[in-house]
Amino acid sequence: MKPPLLVATRSVGKQREIKTILEDLPLRVVFPDEAGVVETRVERDLEDAGSFEGNARRKAEYFARRTRLPTAADDSGIEVFSLGGAPGVHSKRFAMPTQHQAVANNQELLRRLAGAPTEQRRARYRCAIAFLRDPGALPMIFEGTCTGIILEEPQGTGGFGYDPLFLSDDLGKSFGVVAAEEKHAVSHRGRAFRAFAEWLEKNPIY
Repeated sequence: MKPPLLVATRSVGKQREIKTILEDLPLRVVFPDEAGVVETRVERDLEDAGSFEGNARRKAEYFARRTRLPTAADDSGIEVFSLGGAPGVHSKRFAMPTQHQAVANNQELLRRLAGAPTEQRRARYRCAIAFLRDPGALPMIFEGTCTGIILEEPQGTGGFGYDPLFLSDDLGKSFGVVAAEEKHAVSHRGRAFRAFAEWLEKNPIY
């Protein structure tokens, strides 16, 4: 059996994407539930560092200490330039907390951009990954970005989060209508995790 690499996310959407992106590695990607890590209140409060890199580091350090496994954690979100980079690190909880958070987040973003011309709807997705070989190691950081425009209404139901609103510059289509493979080829998370995978190929961790 391949040796494990813990990827510290409980997001089902992220898990699905990351497994696909890293499937060719000589490592077995596992997530917190598979590693037997029970969620605690401490974990829910980790993402308060104020930056994607800071949040990723906090999560990687926490899960590496709990599991003693090589651990990667990412934080990602969408930044609208005319909104001063918002939602940014608050992408997951941009709107008031609700049972249907993703829908509420999308509605809040559309509300803030209501009537805005195309040039004010420019945005980028960003992803930062922090990797720790062991709990005492200095973190390695990997980043990925992709640019686009926030649409006036959702297109498609694929992906997750803000994907149906994000018209990719690379694809000329929203992330909500493209196949997963198309999205991974140009997405912020795809680019960050491919950079991480390339580093792992040159720097075996077992």
